[in-house]
Formats: sequence, C-alpha cells, structure tokens
Amino acid sequence: MGRITPKSRTILWPLQLLVVASLLGPASFFAYTAWDDYRHIVQQSDERIERALDVVQEHSLKAFQTVERTISETNEVMRDLTPEQILAEEARLQRRLRRIQDTLPQIEAIWVFDKAGHPLVSSTVLPVPRGLNNSDRDYFQAQVDQDSGTFIGRPITAKIGNIRFFVVSQRRPSPDGSFNGIVAVSVRPEHFRDFYGRISRGLADSIALLRADGVFLARYPFRENDVAQLAPGNSLLPAIQNNHEAGFLTTLSQVDGIERRLGYRRVPGYPLYVTTGIETANMWRNLWSGMKQLLAFGVPATLGLFAISLYALRRTRSFHAEVERREVAEAALKQAQRLEAVGHLTGGVAHDFNNLLMVVKGNVDRLRRYPAEERQKRSLDAIETAAVRGASLVRQLLSFSRQQTHEPEVVSLSGYLPGLSDILRSSLRGDIAIEMQVPPGLWNTKVDLNELELAILNIAVNARDAMPQGGRLLIEAWNATLDDPDIIGLKGEFVALSLTDTGCGIPEDVLPHVFEPFFTTKEVGKGTGLGLSQVYGFARQSGGTATALATQGRGTTITLYLPRTMEAAAGASGPAAEPLRRSGQGHVLLVEDNAAIAEVTRANLEEIGFRVTHVTDARAALAALRPGAGFDLMFSDIVMPGDLNGVDLARIVRSQHPSLPVLLATGYSSMAQAAMDEGFTILRKPYDTAELSAAIDRVLGPLALKASA
Repeated sequence: MGRITPKSRTILWPLQLLVVASLLGPASFFAYTAWDDYRHIVQQSDERIERALDVVQEHSLKAFQTVERTISETNEVMRDLTPEQILAEEARLQRRLRRIQDTLPQIEAIWVFDKAGHPLVSSTVLPVPRGLNNSDRDYFQAQVDQDSGTFIGRPITAKIGNIRFFVVSQRRPSPDGSFNGIVAVSVRPEHFRDFYGRISRGLADSIALLRADGVFLARYPFRENDVAQLAPGNSLLPAIQNNHEAGFLTTLSQVDGIERRLGYRRVPGYPLYVTTGIETANMWRNLWSGMKQLLAFGVPATLGLFAISLYALRRTRSFHAEVERREVAEAALKQAQRLEAVGHLTGGVAHDFNNLLMVVKGNVDRLRRYPAEERQKRSLDAIETAAVRGASLVRQLLSFSRQQTHEPEVVSLSGYLPGLSDILRSSLRGDIAIEMQVPPGLWNTKVDLNELELAILNIAVNARDAMPQGGRLLIEAWNATLDDPDIIGLKGEFVALSLTDTGCGIPEDVLPHVFEPFFTTKEVGKGTGLGLSQVYGFARQSGGTATALATQGRGTTITLYLPRTMEAAAGASGPAAEPLRRSGQGHVLLVEDNAAIAEVTRANLEEIGFRVTHVTDARAALAALRPGAGFDLMFSDIVMPGDLNGVDLARIVRSQHPSLPVLLATGYSSMAQAAMDEGFTILRKPYDTAELSAAIDRVLGPLALKASA
C-alpha cells in the first residue's frame, strides 16, 4: 500500500482513526456488556448459593442438635448404672435405644462404651460383642484425656459389617468427673446426601458438609473414590481461616477438578461448615447464551463498518502512494541522469588522467636509471608520490562511477589485515587508536583486494567523522557458519570482518538507510553518501553482504560477510618463486595511439630486454602481423581511434594467431571487464617497469621466452 510519509500521514490520520474506532468502539461496547452481564450472573449465582446455604445450614444444625439430644437421652437412661448393671439389663436397654433410633433417620446406631473401649450396649446388636475394642477410634481417643464435649469424628467403616458412617460422641457422666466411658452415635452420611440431592435442583450443583480441618462428612455428588479430606494448597481452608463465619470464593475443586463459584457458612455451635457451589462453566454458558443475540447482529455490523473504513483508507492511501511514487520516480530519473552523466565524465577524465600519469611515472622511472644528485632524487620521489596518489584518486573515481574492473583473488585476512595498519593510520587522526583482533586460522576468501581496501577505508573514514573527540577503532575477523538464512539472508560458511568505533552512533530511524546510495547525515559538502553504498555493493558483488549495528551515543559496528573459498591463497602452497631473469631478446608488437605513452612504454620494454615494433591503431597492427613477422607478444591499449578497439583486436588475434600471447592495457574502459572475463590479461595504467614485467611474466610464462644467441 506504499510507504507512509509525513505528508500522507497528515492526510490519512482521520481515516486511520476511523478504521481503529470502527473496531475498538464496538469491541469496547461488547466487552463492557459482557462484563456487566457476567457481573449480574455472578450476583445471581451468589444469591442462589445463599439460599442453598440457608437451607443446608438449618438442616445440619437441626440434625446435630437432634444427635446431641439423643446422646443426652441415652445418658439419662444409663444414669447411675454400673457397667455390670448395664450388661445385666442389656436386652431392656437395647430395646429402649432402638426405639430412640427408629424415630431419627439420620442415626445409624447408638453405642455405649466403657472406659476401656469395650461396648456395653448397642441399639442394633444384641448381645454386643464383648471382645470388640474401639479404644483406637478418634471419637473415643478425643474423650479419654479430657472432656471434649460433643466430638464429631471422621467417616469410618464399621468393624462389624462394611457400613460407612461418622460418629458423634460425648463422655458418660460420673460422680467424680473421671472418665467413665462414652456414648457414641453413628450418623449416616447418606441422610445428608439424599437431602442435598433433593435441594440441589435449581440452587447449586455441589453441596458438602465438612469439619473445620477439611475432612468431608458428606457431599453431593458423591463418588466412592473421591478424596476424603482437602489437601494443603486448596483455597477453601485459608478463606475459612480469614473469615470464620461465611464467605465466597472461586476455586478449583480438589474432589472432581471442576472450577466453581463456592459459598461456605459455619454451623453455629459446631466445628462444621457447609458449602454450596455452582460451576463457573455454567455461568459462562449463561453469559454466552445472553451474548449470542447481541453478537449475531453486532459482529456483522462491526465487520461491515470496518471493511468500508478500511476500503476507504486503502483507496486514499493508494492514491497518495501513487502520487508519491511518481514524485520519487521523477526524482530518481533526474538523479540517474545526473549519475550517468557523472559516470561518463568520470570515465573520460580517468582515461585521460591515467594517460598523463603514465607519462609522468614512466619518465620518472627512466630518470631514475641515470645518476642524479640527492636534490634531484628528492624531486623525483615527490613526483612519483604525487603520481601514485593521483592513481589512487582515479581508482576511487572509477569505483564511484561503478566502472572499475574486478579482479578477485584468494586472500587470507590473517596476513592481509595487519598490513593495512599504516594506511589506516594515515587516513585517521592521531587521537584515534586502532586495535586489531585477527586470529590465525581464518578461512580464505576470494575478493577484489582493491575494492576490499577501499571498503575498509570508507568505513574507517566514517568512523573518524563519528569520533570528533577521538576514540577507538576495533577491527575483528572470525569464521562464521550461518545456518538460518532468515537472519541476514545468507547461509553457508563466511569470513566475517567487522569495524567497531566508539563514536556517536546512528539513530534508530536512520540505521535502515545507511547502505542506500547518496544517503548521508553529514552536512552539505562533507559527505557524498557513497561510502557505505560502496561497502555494501562490494560485499554483495563478492557473494556476501554487509550489516550495520549501532546504538546512538555508544558507537557503530559495520560487518562484512565474505564467502569462504577452498582455494589456497597466493603463495600459500610454498615459498615465493624467484623473479624471472630475462636474457636475450623477444619481439613485442606495441599498439598505442598516444605518442608520449608509446615512447615511455617502448623504453620500458627495451629496458626489460625486448625489441619493439610500434603501431598506432588496430588496422596497422593486423597488417604488421604478417606471416613470418616473428612477434613473441602483442601489447595493446584498449581505447584507440578507428573502428576496432583493443579488445576487438585481441579477439581477432586470438582467432587468427592463437599462438601469439596478448597483453592489454587501459586507464579506463567499459570493455575492460568483458576482456578480463574472456581470459585476457589487463594491465592498469599507470604502471611502472616492474608492473609491466610482472604482467608479461603472467602472459608469456617462463618457458615461452626466447633464448639469446
């Protein structure tokens, strides 16, 4: 949909606000409605829980008061009777206790135990088994050491039969207050569960009776394998401790794992609590049931409003994006036209300037061969230094116009980078320290060394400008294996080279643009915006990439990822070969239209040991290559007048005279890269005698030289 600019943002923000409001407005309304409805559902659920608690609490209170009255009546029946007398009248007393039990459905049995825990009489068993000993039961143990009043034991299984019940016990009274046994009433949990099942409809789906320590006495619904006591970590017991009488909470049941809205209430006068609960899932279903009708109308209406708003925004944004694209395209076209003009101008200047430098350097070399005074030697050194700097300037101009030929070669950064220290120090200020961390064992990479050096210098110059008060430039290299192409768009083995400065850094909004051509944050006249663009272009052309990381105020790191090569670096397989020592004389056909350059080149060739025949153009060269001419090498400039340039001439010679080696020279030509790709050797101007000799060595080889007579 196009890039959002400040201009379009000003126009589009009302529509953007409308799009957001078309979603947020209805969403806020639905959210508030849902919250309000849920609040009412919770309130209604709490009211249902309260009504259920009223009933359950009243039922539990009456049940246990009835049990206490039963214990009191039993003690009245047994008053002043010794254990021997009770055993003697067991049948009569059993009938009396049976009549009491039959009137109370919640009571399973009434027992009287002596102080040793042996039964004296029971409402259900006649005669009682005298060998039975219940002194180990909790309801008996609780009364032995002290009078616990009415004690309610945990649910147990009868020793006679498999009946489950819990026991309510009290001490038998004695004249001196000593322990004289107990009266124990077995209470049926089924009585409570049946009652809970009847009242649960419409009020609650979970009802329980439990002791204050979390032991369940009865609960509904009931399963045989349910837990008998709440474990530590539940939320009900802490709530009871914080509020002893009553309260509400939402908790996950430890019994069946269901989340419920739970209410609890204490049974007055007893260490017991009743709880009732409603599943939160039912509450949510009620909420959803109420919201469906609202959503059935509201969602389509909301989506329709959103779609219309979004469509209007996209149409408007598309319109403004098209306008901006046209403006950008027009600006880019003008910029491209300027760049093309600058490129042609740069190439022409580079060609002519290299020819001038060729004449200067060649004549300096010739003058050095003659004896000279110290003063004259210094003058020659100054001229040569200026020529070298001029050649470097031409190379930068060619890199700017992207017309530089690329000559990749295998290099080991472990040996190459330390040699750049002097160049970097001359490019930076004295208050900037240079540190290198280049470990041995770095993989080899294959790049154009001239472009690599220029890239490093461009980064270093940017670092210098970012550290006006001085600082540190750290150069590091390491082997990097990239497995995830989504990180920087590469996968495989690379040699990483990073330069980190301690300068002012780059703002976050500027960082994504630093590699864009002509993008610069420097003042007018202090930067072209081509430095980091050259760095990125070099890395991409080499098969890698470049990344930038920066924190404003804390420095910048530029990292080059250069692909690993398995080729050996030059000179890595053994000691460097001895320079070729030429003797005798070969015959060179020199093709050069510039008379001054031809004179210098002729002198250099003759100095090396060659005999030279000079022609000024390609047609003359083809005419000179008659059968029996005896040339050992053709050395031609690329840029020449006429219908054939040097590359055309080299191709014809290769086809018509395949045994004749060809060496091409140029200060600049758009054809140079194509010639290099076709396998021709290119010698860049300006060159000296040593460079010319080395180039001839590469073309001829040591076995192709003619021996002298």
